Amino acid sequence: MSSFDLPPSTTTVKSEPLNQPQASLPPWYYRSAIAVLKPLYRLQVWKRSRQRDNYQQEVAQRFGKQYPPAPSMSLKSAENSNDFKVNNKAVANRHNQTIWCHAVSLGETNTVAPLLDELMADGFTIWLTNTTQTGFARGASRFADDIAAGRMSHSYVPVDSPAVIERFLTHVQPIAVLFVETELWANILTKLSAHHIPSILVNGRLSEASFKRYQKIASVSASMMQNLTLIIAQDEASAKRFRQLGAHSSQIRVGGSLKWVINTPKIGSVINNNQSKSNAESKSNVESKLNAEAKPNLLSAQRDRPIWVAASTHSGEERAAIALHKQLLSNPAMTNSLLIIVPRHPERFDEVAALIQSTELTMARRSKDELITAQTQVYLADTMGELMEWYDLADVALVGGSLVDIGGHNPVEPASVGTPIIMGQYTGSCQNVVDKLAGVGALYQPNNPFYHAIATNENPLIEYNQIAKNQPLIAAINPNDTDPMVLIYLQLHSWLAH
Repeated sequence: MSSFDLPPSTTTVKSEPLNQPQASLPPWYYRSAIAVLKPLYRLQVWKRSRQRDNYQQEVAQRFGKQYPPAPSMSLKSAENSNDFKVNNKAVANRHNQTIWCHAVSLGETNTVAPLLDELMADGFTIWLTNTTQTGFARGASRFADDIAAGRMSHSYVPVDSPAVIERFLTHVQPIAVLFVETELWANILTKLSAHHIPSILVNGRLSEASFKRYQKIASVSASMMQNLTLIIAQDEASAKRFRQLGAHSSQIRVGGSLKWVINTPKIGSVINNNQSKSNAESKSNVESKLNAEAKPNLLSAQRDRPIWVAASTHSGEERAAIALHKQLLSNPAMTNSLLIIVPRHPERFDEVAALIQSTELTMARRSKDELITAQTQVYLADTMGELMEWYDLADVALVGGSLVDIGGHNPVEPASVGTPIIMGQYTGSCQNVVDKLAGVGALYQPNNPFYHAIATNENPLIEYNQIAKNQPLIAAINPNDTDPMVLIYLQLHSWLAH
């Protein structure tokens, strides 16, 4: 991605005045804290990223020194726009009109991707920012074609410093800004309001725990609520909490969760999901595509192996998945089971590899192009941008961030490719979606009151009151979580067996 040095910020953002209240300044102590913490944050970035190839790029973008060129809609994409077919002037007016979208990390980037696809198809250009390196890597891979074609520009989010934000806005010239889910910055919102640039919180979610944290900085929260143009909340409970923080009812709409809006998964070299096939036929297609492109033969000659994936895992969850897998392998009917582990953060790839190596299980690594053989018991998917492929390949998906207190990651992704889902107890960030999937038997969560098991002659309901007491590997995970982990194991075994 090409870039250029920015001149000193001597111009202001072009904007049309709107009939909206004057920008609400955050309290003085917040502005002072940001000024004090800015150099400390730069030190943190140096410690975390100095050994990465893109370190200089990250620092330049976060602190307003250098950005990629602004996106521009090509004539070809304009002609393909829906509006162009109705009125050429509509597209002409939309030419080079950029919407800035801020998505914190990987989950938010995946969630908002279908919306950004629609906006670009409608002729808008996008400037996408991310906070985390995981999110940045996902944005770069998910929108690689759009970035290459100039429909999107991509950078790290600027720090919440007024001078840096001014430089960023002067360069990007956004006509509107979308913030995904919950990450809001008071100085950014103040600048947007001062320049009369609409700011919209999409897929807005405010859990009880997040609400209490925002309440502790009530004046800062109130300024942010007042500067937002529109809040599209996921549910009524979040809408109520936004009002309690200072948002006016006229600012809020309830639109449901964007996690339900999964467009056709961009499954490339490993999976072809365009045709309806039996499971065996689908796996056969996987194998042929991998052979054709000289990638690891994930299935070798064992198309009938039970395969499950532990996806988007955090520290502690890989150990739990390995314990579950050992228990499976101890069952005579499951001795050839294969576990695919997909860690959430790339900086943990080597840590997880070391963990697997410390067990008695045989491992192959995706990053090393190691083949899966009949002896392979765990496959470490330590690459980025292939999660949907692993979901499509697996017979069952354990979605991470739910066995530890993270809040749970998006279960609609595996559901969108027909893979049954298991999640742990920590699903506060997606509980509404979890409950709805559980209600139709697509997702199992221990002790979820909405769970409705699907029973057929071939797949009878599990009698949980018949849980065996000799589950040493499961009990060893955490004595306090014995019952939920045993239930997860039994559901996993049942789905893999049928």
